[in-house]
Formats: sequence, structure tokens, C-alpha cells
Amino acid sequence: MPSRLVRFQQAGDTHFLTFSCHKRQPYLATATARELFERTLEQTRRRYVFHVFGYVIMPEHIHMLVSEPKRGMLDRVFQALKTSVSKQSDKRPFWLARYYDFNVQSEEKRIEKLKYMHRNPVTRGLVTRPEEWKWSSFQHYLTGEIGSVEIESFWTAGKRAGLAMPGKDGFFIGANPP
Repeated sequence: MPSRLVRFQQAGDTHFLTFSCHKRQPYLATATARELFERTLEQTRRRYVFHVFGYVIMPEHIHMLVSEPKRGMLDRVFQALKTSVSKQSDKRPFWLARYYDFNVQSEEKRIEKLKYMHRNPVTRGLVTRPEEWKWSSFQHYLTGEIGSVEIESFWTAGKRAGLAMPGKDGFFIGANPP
């Protein structure tokens, strides 16, 4: 096994990331811990300027689909995210040192990774439907709902362009409703 992982960064790719809590402990099992992670992810996203295309917070691990940051290298940015979460938690150590990084280079693979993330709570038996799991980007994709973390999606792009988009209750959201 190589002593150093090879990462393909600064390629302009989207990255599917997975990182786990130390010894796969359920340090993210509480709403408080998951909300801490979401707040910290959003602060990190703004500070280092990258897009979050999707995420799910599981009790003992995280999956994310993100762009490369405009400020800093991907590995350093996510090290900063993990460090910030651990400093705000009483669990020590909080994270495993490494993380999994898969470069997503096609639309088909991007959709596959989003579906995998959003179905993960159902697969694990935490909920019966993806929309029941509050700590993921699924609800945003379903309704355009703005959550704790800004998700880059067709909803977000439409809002930026001033387009009216159908909301979950049938009413339109956007700058120019019909």
C-alpha cells in the first residue's frame, strides 16, 4: 500500500469525498453535531469559495460532492473543515486522518454519486424515504428549499438568473413570479 495517497487536484473536476469519524464512532449521531457540521461546512465553503453540489451527514461519516476551491488546495480546505469541527466538539480524536476522494468527470457519474448520497440514510435504515433525512441536500433538489448549506444546483442557477421556479407547494419562487 502506498505511503501517500495520490490526489488529482486542480484538474477542474468535481470531487466525491467521504470522510469518517475516528474508529467509525457515531460522533454525528445527534442533531447538534450534524448542525455543527453544516454550519462549519457553510463557513468553509464561503471562506475558500467552492461549490457544494450535494452532501449527506451520516452518524459516523460524511459524503460530499464539491468543486475545487478557488482559494487553497482541496486537501487543505477539507483538513481545515475537519479541524474546525473537531475543535468545536468534545470528542477526541474526532476524524480519521484520511479521506476518500473520487474525481467525477461525467454527468452520469455526478448523478450516480448524488443518488448514492441521498439514498444512504434509507439504505442504512435511518429513514424510509430520502426526504425524511434532514441532514442532506435531498430536500434542496426536491423543492429548491434553501438550507444551512448553499447547494449549487439548477435551483440555485435559476435563482441567480432571476427565473421563477415552481416551489414545493405549487407556487413559484424567484424574482419574477408568473
